[in-house]
Amino acid sequence: MTIVQTPNAPAAIGPYSQAMIVNGMVFTSGQIALTPEGEMLTGDVKVQCAQVLSNLTAVLEAAGSSLDKVVKTTIFLDNMDDFSAVNELYARAFGDHKPARSTVAAKTLPRNALVEIEAIALIDVTH
Repeated sequence: MTIVQTPNAPAAIGPYSQAMIVNGMVFTSGQIALTPEGEMLTGDVKVQCAQVLSNLTAVLEAAGSSLDKVVKTTIFLDNMDDFSAVNELYARAFGDHKPARSTVAAKTLPRNALVEIEAIALIDVTH
């Protein structure tokens, strides 16, 4: 197992890693709307989702992967009424690539985030 750590995404806010590489796959921790400097964005769900996707991309890249190698995501929403807005940004980020996905309503997310996304992806075998 290899721990993934990048300054291009927020540091873990607890006893966990940004991601772990195991057997040619990367498993990311859930990303919320923290900036790489650790500041929580308080904007609407679209502002937060854009930061979440930026963080997710940075962690995947640090692991030798990318959004187009994602096989599964899980989205946690504070409010299912935000599904359409998050789905719009998610679709734009992933383009024609459509990994398996679950979306779950969560009563409360870390730092009172509106959205959190985690992913499982393939990594470049030379990484």
